[in-house]
Amino acid sequence: MVGGDADVPAYDSGFGYGWAGVWSTVASLLFLWSMVQDHLPFQLEDHLAALARRVLAAVSPYVTITIDEHAADSFARSEAYRAAEAYLSATCAGRAARLRADLPDGSDRVSLAVDDHVEVVDDFRGARLCWRKTKTLRRTNVIAWNPREEERRAYRLTFHRRHRALVEAAYLPHVLAEGRAVTVRNRQRRLFTNNTSGDWGGGEDGPRVWSHVKLEHPSTFATLAMDPARKQEIVDDLEMFRDGKEYYASVGKAWKRGYLLFGPPGTGKSTMIAAMANFLDYDVYDLELTAVKSNTELRRLFIETTGKSIIVIEDIDCSIDLTGKRKKSNKNDKKKKKKMPWDNDEEDKDGKVTLSGLLNFIDGLWSACGGERIIIFTTNHKEKLDPALIRRGRMDMHIEMSYCCFEGFKVLANNYLGVAEHELFGEIRRLLEEVNVTPADVAENLMPRSKKKDVDACLGKLVKALKEASREAALAAKPLALNKDEDKDEEGTDEDEDDDNSSITSSGHDSDSDDEEEKTTKKKEAKKKG
Repeated sequence: MVGGDADVPAYDSGFGYGWAGVWSTVASLLFLWSMVQDHLPFQLEDHLAALARRVLAAVSPYVTITIDEHAADSFARSEAYRAAEAYLSATCAGRAARLRADLPDGSDRVSLAVDDHVEVVDDFRGARLCWRKTKTLRRTNVIAWNPREEERRAYRLTFHRRHRALVEAAYLPHVLAEGRAVTVRNRQRRLFTNNTSGDWGGGEDGPRVWSHVKLEHPSTFATLAMDPARKQEIVDDLEMFRDGKEYYASVGKAWKRGYLLFGPPGTGKSTMIAAMANFLDYDVYDLELTAVKSNTELRRLFIETTGKSIIVIEDIDCSIDLTGKRKKSNKNDKKKKKKMPWDNDEEDKDGKVTLSGLLNFIDGLWSACGGERIIIFTTNHKEKLDPALIRRGRMDMHIEMSYCCFEGFKVLANNYLGVAEHELFGEIRRLLEEVNVTPADVAENLMPRSKKKDVDACLGKLVKALKEASREAALAAKPLALNKDEDKDEEGTDEDEDDDNSSITSSGHDSDSDDEEEKTTKKKEAKKKG
């Protein structure tokens, strides 16, 4: 009994000493490794790390896939990394012990992502898949020219090798598709404008050729003052385009579509663009052609746009000379002296984007880079544009934004006043058929002047404005009619004067002939008497 009691403390002390020795040895090895690592060439360190990975892969049944934050040949974040981050935030973030909060650009909602060095588990068709987010710091003795080079983040996906075919064929495409869908659902629509080439300096995510703000325009097709049948035709065309990826591929066309919006100012062209963007949930790129110096810059701007976007060039007839009036070569140009390359600065300032460059931008090979893009031109004067620029295939659908019709007025009345029927509607219909007035003018007259919506007063004000416009149109038409009548009277007067002159002239000729006959008769009588 005593001997047994004596053995127990001896065993405990030996066990405690053994663990203390192990921890001491581990601490010594870690300290030694940190000392050696500072003096070890990085080539040898990489070689040893690769050798360790090969040994581990030989004995381990697991496979690891790494998704880096930045691609090797790009400054921008990898699309696969963004998709994996969005997927894990939506499906696995609830099971993570540590999270990282972030407010994405253009979003009003805070997103939660898995924090660094945190592991989460996902199940897919019976397969257990482990995700881990890693962060690796660069060596302290290496100078980083870009802030993102200071650290390297990546997602590591680990799974059993028997699930490799499932992961490659189904799971990774599932992660990519779901991640993109989550990004689209969470993002705020953005309105982009192109920067001048002098402001294209590299940033953390690469050169910034576009700047953006939130797109918060409230326009929808329900609030758009337009003929309902025409409006539904446009909606059907947009739906066909949005869901037509396979169709466009089957017919061999790039997944893009062009719309030409033309009509007088104030007819709702910009409002139509906002309604399209809200309906499709697309970003809008407002391209200012006057800030583009060359066709190469135009091509670069197009490449930097993303899918699910609308590229807009407003008032294209006023942006630059793209009317199709190509300059003819002058024979005297051949006699001019040749200029040196540095003497062409003035020409570069004047001749920026050419019609040929814009045509290639719309319908050339570069237009097929990416997909799901809509290109919209707006103009007040369709007849000024080159037919090659707006032909079918480039501007596939021509939408005339005309003056306000009665159906459009009813939409505006419902929007501004909340009324669908009123006793003044009949008179307003008659006046709208007599006078041309834009939806913007109608909306301004329907706008209440106080918090209390006085429907009768607003509609009465519109009737008064329409009557005034009708009188002005009638007064403007009277001088034209008077001028036409005066022209006709002058023509008639000229004809009468010509007739009088001709009669006078002919009568004058008759009197002269009579005098000559009398003289001849008198001479004959005198001869006879003599």
